[in-house]
Amino acid sequence: MLKANQKLALFCEATMGQPNTKMAEGILRYGPNECVAVIDSKAAGKSLKDFWKLDTNLPIVGTLNEAIALGAEVLVLGTAPSGGRLPESWKEVILQALDAGLSVVNGLHDKLQPVFSDKLKLDQWIWDLRTPVGDLPQIGGARAADLNNTRVLMVGTDMAIGKMTAGLEIYKHLKDNNHNVNFLASGQTGVAIMGAGIPLDAYSVDHAGGAVERMVLESSKNDIVIVEGQGSLLHPGSTATLPLIRGTCPTHMILCHRAKMTHLDTIRKNSENLIKVPPIKDVIALNEAVASAAGALFKSKVVGICLNTRELDETSAHAEIEKLEAESGLPVQDPVRFGAAKIANTLI
Repeated sequence: MLKANQKLALFCEATMGQPNTKMAEGILRYGPNECVAVIDSKAAGKSLKDFWKLDTNLPIVGTLNEAIALGAEVLVLGTAPSGGRLPESWKEVILQALDAGLSVVNGLHDKLQPVFSDKLKLDQWIWDLRTPVGDLPQIGGARAADLNNTRVLMVGTDMAIGKMTAGLEIYKHLKDNNHNVNFLASGQTGVAIMGAGIPLDAYSVDHAGGAVERMVLESSKNDIVIVEGQGSLLHPGSTATLPLIRGTCPTHMILCHRAKMTHLDTIRKNSENLIKVPPIKDVIALNEAVASAAGALFKSKVVGICLNTRELDETSAHAEIEKLEAESGLPVQDPVRFGAAKIANTLI
C-alpha cells in the first residue's frame, strides 16, 4: 500500500481553517511521507501557517494538476465532511487523480475501491482506511488485563479534542528516549500515519471491544503501549470510548481537554452548546469508575492532563496550565506547544 518514499498531495477543498481537516494536518505533522502541497482552491496562495501552527512552507495550490507538477504520487482525502460521506464534487477529482496515475488514500465511510477499482492501472491502489482487515475478532474478555506492560489510553472531555495528537507527542518523546513503546491507532488518521491499527468505527458494536483487545494483545512485547482514544464518555453520540476502555484494560489514562472549554463543542442544537463540561475532578472520577467498572475490574488511574491551548497566547496558555494543575492535582501540559516530557514522565 502506501510506501514511505511516495509523495503526497493533501486534498482539503474549501475546508482550510476548519476542524475537519485533521487527517491532512495529522499526516503532515506526524506521517513519514513527504507532502508536496495542500489542495484548496479557496485558500490557494495563502500560507499554511495561517491555518495550522506548523513551521512549514508547504504551498497551498488550487488544483490537482499543480500538485502533480510538484511531484505528487498519492492523493490523500484530507478532509472529513459531515457524516464521513463522499461529496459528489470530489468524484471528478478522484477520477482525475487516477487517470494521472496517482493512488488514493481515503478515510471516509464511503468506500472508493468498489466504485473506482476498474480505473486502477499497474502499481496503482486505493486505500480505504475504514475497512477492517482480517477475521472478526473474539468478543472482548478483558484479556489485556493479564499483560504485564503499561497500557495508556487517551481519553477526553469531547470528540476532536486532540487525543491522537497528544498521544503521538507522548509516543514520539518516549521513542526518542529509547523506550520500548508503541502507538496503537484506532481511527483513520492514526492508521494512515502509523501504517497499522484498526478503524474502530467500522466494526460492529459487538466486535469493537474485541478488535481493540486483539490489537493490544498483539503489542504485548512493548513495555509501554499508547492507545489512541476516540470520543468521550461525556458525549451522547460517542460509541467508541467504552470499547476502547474495555479492550485496552488501561493501567493509566491521560485526559485531554481544551483550554477554557465550558461546554462540549461538538454537539449543538439550535446553535447552542447543550452539555456542560463537569468539574475536571468529576470527569477524572467518571473515567476511573468506568474503567474499573466500579471496582469489578482492574484499577486504572488518570495520571496527567494534556491541555490544548492552541487558541491562547503563550502567557495565557501557561496560566491555564497552572490553573488546571491546581484544580486537578495532576501534571498538566500542552505537549504540542511545550513538549511531552512532563506527561510522559508519569508513565515511566
